[in-house]
Amino acid sequence: MTVLEAIQRSTEFLARKGVDSPRLQAELLLAHLLEQPRMKLYLDFERALTPAEIDGFRALIKRRGQREPLQHIIGSASFCGFEITVNRDALIPRSETELLAERGWTFLNQLSTLNPQPSTVLDFGTGSGCLAITLACKCAAAEVYAVDISPEALALARRNAARHGLAERIRFLQGDGFAALPEGTRFDLIISNPPYIPSGDIASLPPEVRDYDPHRALDGGPDGLDHGRRLAAESARFLKPHGRLMLEFGDGQAERLREILQQQKWIVEAIEEDYTHQPRIMVAWRL
Repeated sequence: MTVLEAIQRSTEFLARKGVDSPRLQAELLLAHLLEQPRMKLYLDFERALTPAEIDGFRALIKRRGQREPLQHIIGSASFCGFEITVNRDALIPRSETELLAERGWTFLNQLSTLNPQPSTVLDFGTGSGCLAITLACKCAAAEVYAVDISPEALALARRNAARHGLAERIRFLQGDGFAALPEGTRFDLIISNPPYIPSGDIASLPPEVRDYDPHRALDGGPDGLDHGRRLAAESARFLKPHGRLMLEFGDGQAERLREILQQQKWIVEAIEEDYTHQPRIMVAWRL
């Protein structure tokens, strides 16, 4: 079987299983197996695969056909140029969260030009650690804290920080939100991609999400905004003057989240769209 034949047959199989972008998925898995860039496959279409390579590729394609996420099979996901190790203990980093990270590091770097003191940032619900790691790298002088209620997620985040040489730059804390913080800690930025899927919607999510992402990291309560309410109610006393709260939120939640923040006397500075032009990120501050 040649490289091209393997890709074509696997594409047909994955399409029958309902996998999105089946050709791309097949190519990425074969490139992973062969330990080469995906684009190099196009130069090797006529290359005959060895029996061991065929068996290995079939095993990977079978897993993907069972709707195991590509990132779990490969073992990592790309986030803002960083390879982040992923497993069932935390959400797979999504592309829309990269926009939240960029908004965060832009704010912190602007702040550093105005204030010689190191900025402080809290990644609330760090999961895989992707936000904390990105901010620690992009803002070299910032003091980065990362908190999560899940010890398993926190262990994964620590491994990811060590993978990128940032273990000493990020202070990881296990506990229920702000209760995990040292007394008197204040931040220039509190950033969070909290659970925001309405509880009743989880069963209808794609199998890759429903069956592999931890439900604690998905479930935002009846309307998906329980964690938004908590952050609106509790964040202000942990922010420095002129600090910012930056949140990711779900489809159709922008106006309700704005109302929740305004009820707690927040000023909503911006609502920004994701790559599909859906409102996705909210930036707010308190007088």
